[in-house]
Amino acid sequence: MLTKIIMPALCLAVTALPVGSRVAMKARADKPNVLFIISDDLTATAVSCYENKACKTPNIDRLAAAGTRYTRAYCQFPVCGPSRASFMSGYYPHATGTMGYTSGRENIGNRATWSQHFINNGYHAARVSNIFHMGVPGDIEQGSNGADDAPSWNERFNSKGPEWKATGKSELLENNPDETKPVKGGNTLEYVKADGDDLVHSDGKTAQEACALLRKYKGGKPFFLAIGFVRPHVPFVAPKAYYEPYDVSHTVLPEKVSGDWDDIPKAGINYKTSRNLNLNTEQEKKAVAAYYASVAFLDAQVGKVLDTLREEGMEKNTIVIFTSDHGFHLCEHDFWMKVGLMEESSRVPLIIKVPGKKPAVCNSFVELIDLYPTASELCGLEVPARLQGKSLARTVDDPSLSVRDAAFCVNNNSYLLRTDKWAFIQHGAKGELGLQLYDMTKDPKQYTNLAGKAEYKDVVTDFKKRLEARLREVQQNDLGDVQRVKKAAIRR
Repeated sequence: MLTKIIMPALCLAVTALPVGSRVAMKARADKPNVLFIISDDLTATAVSCYENKACKTPNIDRLAAAGTRYTRAYCQFPVCGPSRASFMSGYYPHATGTMGYTSGRENIGNRATWSQHFINNGYHAARVSNIFHMGVPGDIEQGSNGADDAPSWNERFNSKGPEWKATGKSELLENNPDETKPVKGGNTLEYVKADGDDLVHSDGKTAQEACALLRKYKGGKPFFLAIGFVRPHVPFVAPKAYYEPYDVSHTVLPEKVSGDWDDIPKAGINYKTSRNLNLNTEQEKKAVAAYYASVAFLDAQVGKVLDTLREEGMEKNTIVIFTSDHGFHLCEHDFWMKVGLMEESSRVPLIIKVPGKKPAVCNSFVELIDLYPTASELCGLEVPARLQGKSLARTVDDPSLSVRDAAFCVNNNSYLLRTDKWAFIQHGAKGELGLQLYDMTKDPKQYTNLAGKAEYKDVVTDFKKRLEARLREVQQNDLGDVQRVKKAAIRR
C-alpha cells in the first residue's frame, strides 16, 4: 500500500514505497532511536575537533566531546555514489560491483539495506535529503530523488535549493585566470557568498525539516532518521555571514614541496589539480576559505538538529552518528576534491554518541561499512551474518580495542591498505599502473613514495600479497559470481 506524504514547508516530499514482504517485528518501547547525520565531501582535516585549527566547527565538536571520536575512520570508495551504496548495503564496492552513481539495489536484490533492516525490526525510517547518491548541484536544484532507494524508507524528503544560482557575490575559480567567467554549476571549484539566511538553501531546509520530524516522532515508535547535508560539496554556497571569519589574506595553504609529483605514478595524480585547473595562489586561498565557510554553514545546521534533540528531551534514548561519505583535498600536493586514495581523500570524521556512555577517543582503524552492523548491535537487533563490516559497539565501552589492523579503500582499479605504519596504494590488479608506499610515522603528509626503493621491496611484496588476500575475502559473499564481475565506469 502506498503512503502519501504531505509536503512539508520548504521541502519537496515524495511517496514512500513498500518495504518488501517481510513482516516487521513489533518494536519494544525501550529500543533506542538512531539519528544518522552525514555531510558530503567533508575531510577530517577540516574539522576542529580533529586537527584543524583554522576552520571552526563548534557543534560537531560538542558532539565529539560527548561521544566516541574515531581518529582513523576510512570510506570504502572516495566518490559519493559508491561510498553511500557501500555503507547503506553493508557490502564493499568490489563485492557488488556498485562503483557508479546508483543505490546499488540492482546488485543486492531484496537484501535489506541498513535503514530497511531497522524497518523490518519495527522502526520508522525516514531520510531528509542526501543519503543515497544525489547529484550536487543538479538533483538539489531540482529537488529530485537522485539515486535514492525507495524501499529503504517509510518517509523521505528532498530539500530543494538554488545552489550556484543563488544571488550574491560569486566567482568561478578554476580555469578563470582573469576572473571574467561567471559561475557555471557542476563539479567545479566556485563559490557564492549568498544573500539571505540559512533557509534559502538546501541544508537550511534540511535542518528545519529534521527538527520538525524529531518533534513529530517524540513519544512514538523508535525511529531511524537519516539527515544528509550537501555541504561542503562544491559549489561552495553559503550565506555570506559564514564567509566573514575566513579572510582570504589569512588563509594558510598546505606546504608545497619542490618535485612533489616526481615519485607519484600517473594513476596517483588526482583528477583535479592546481595545474590542470590553472589556479594561482590567490585562487587556491579563495577555494580553501570558501570550503571552510561551507563547513561552518554545515556545522550550524548540525547544531540546530542537536539542539532540538536536547530541547525535546530525546538525547537519553537516541544514538547519534556523524560522518561524511569521503574526504576532500584542499591543495595538498596541489590536489583538489576527492577520488584519490591519499589520506585527505580517503579518511573521514566519525563520531558515535550512545546515551549513557562516557566520551572517548578511539584510534583503531574503522570503516564506514562498519556502521550498519554497529547500529544494529547497539540497538539490540540481529546483525545479519552476510554484512562485510565489523561492529564497533564494543569500542564505545572500551575505545582501546582494535577492530582491524588495516583500513581498506578502493577507487575502481586502485586500492589502499592503511596500517599503523604504512599507507600502501596499488594501481592496477597487479600494480602495473604504479605503486605508492608511505611511512606514516615519519612522513604523515605523504611526500616521499618509498615503493620504488630497493630497501622496501619486501614491504611492497608483503602488501601486494595482503591486498590480493583482502580482495578474495571481499568477493566471498552471498551475492554470486555475476555480482563479483560487474563493472561500472565512474562518470567524473
